[in-house]
Amino acid sequence: MFKGLITLGVIIALVGLARPWLSRIGLGRLPGDIALEWGSFRFYFPVTTSLLLSLLLSLVLWFFRK
Repeated sequence: MFKGLITLGVIIALVGLARPWLSRIGLGRLPGDIALEWGSFRFYFPVTTSLLLSLLLSLVLWFFRK
């Protein structure tokens, strides 16, 4: 379990570092992502981006298991 937590932390850090490049290709502002603004308050939930990245990660993991 400890190894899994370290791996998860590294993946989260890599995604955070790759965010500027991912936003250039359109990830993070896809149709279906929820963005709400009330005055100075902003709420953003990337539903479509999360589903797309989950599908991609599932395919990569499935490929490596075969």
